[in-house]
Amino acid sequence: MAEAQAKQHDYHILDPSPWPILGSFGALLMCIGGVFWMQYLKGNEFLVFGANMASPWLFWIGVLVVLYTMYGWWSDTVKEAHEGHHTRVVSLHLRYGMMMFIASEVMFFVAWFWVFFDASLFPSDAAQYARTEYTGGVWPPKSIEVLDPFYLPLYNTIILLLSGTTLTWAHHSLLVDDRKGLVAGLALTVALGVLFSFVQVYEYANAPFAFKESIYGATFFMATGFHGFHVFVGTVFLTVCLIRSIRGDFTPKQHFGLEAAAWYWHFVDVVWLFLFATIYVWASVGGTIAVH
Repeated sequence: MAEAQAKQHDYHILDPSPWPILGSFGALLMCIGGVFWMQYLKGNEFLVFGANMASPWLFWIGVLVVLYTMYGWWSDTVKEAHEGHHTRVVSLHLRYGMMMFIASEVMFFVAWFWVFFDASLFPSDAAQYARTEYTGGVWPPKSIEVLDPFYLPLYNTIILLLSGTTLTWAHHSLLVDDRKGLVAGLALTVALGVLFSFVQVYEYANAPFAFKESIYGATFFMATGFHGFHVFVGTVFLTVCLIRSIRGDFTPKQHFGLEAAAWYWHFVDVVWLFLFATIYVWASVGGTIAVH
């Protein structure tokens, strides 16, 4: 009887899980809480059954619910891998899922690049529609001092390229079962990711233009800031992989978590090269470079 009921396929039938509905509830709280928070920032009231809900608290409660869901769901996924449920078919589908996720992220960045090129190639129209500063028909606008692309941006470019190299070293070390090389490579990659974020925060703090009242500033900060957020997420992703590597979770034959993190990080690297070449270098041609 036991043999008759044994699994005869390579698919993993999941047990009932609370994570999908809990994650959806957290996302709903974030959505509604975001509206309440924006009303709070505008100094308005948002009355619900006579209670003023204009505050940021509901949004952050939603964030905590989503983070708890992520922790619980991914912990279950790791547990399933250790129990042998990640067969060749399941592993292939996990890779398909990561590919689709990165493809969706590509489209996010396409949107920001689209806005940037629309504003930079048609600066007069952009200024008119955005009702901001007069650009003088040129890009960057005459009233804007731009960042020197070969100062901090170039420094951050070198940092990210080095991080891609150290991550590749870590991955190769795992494939040859070199645990010390794996941990060292991941630790260096995480350190370089943190360094990149610190440099970008410093750059933002000393930028000669602001986000508000400038179509140049809006497109710059949205594109580079969105990428900076991805660097932060990737750094957290790699930190988790570093902890799991120290625990000995990954093996040369089963290490999709590290592989997914590597794909994500290399994607972030490539996007930065496009950002550096266009928003920093190309868009600064003919502009006034701010003194640093």
